[in-house]
Amino acid sequence: MKFTEEHEWLRVEDDLVTVGITEHAAEQLGDVVFVELPEVGTHVTRDDEIVVIESVKAASDILAPIDGEIVEVNEVLTDDPGKVNEDPLGDAWFFKIRPEDMSQLDDYMDEAAYKALVG
Repeated sequence: MKFTEEHEWLRVEDDLVTVGITEHAAEQLGDVVFVELPEVGTHVTRDDEIVVIESVKAASDILAPIDGEIVEVNEVLTDDPGKVNEDPLGDAWFFKIRPEDMSQLDDYMDEAAYKALVG
């Protein structure tokens, strides 16, 4: 798994990358009350704002970590956004993307580096 400085996690599964937010991010947000997901088939460029998360504390955007096409979204989060707080590293993934260039993942941290970042 890889991690971004924006507190996203990226898990490679065959030719897809599943993206969610870390436990640290979920804790910082507080209770998540709304999630807006991208459309399947959307082509994104790294750093595009593609997910909106609203919590009782703040609104936040998730940026595309890599260039590619959104191939699946986690519709469960639309109906039950609180899942983000319950299982951020598991069932509460946001989307799956088919990368244009898998080497873009090389820019991100491994788990040890991410843990050092959040202290």
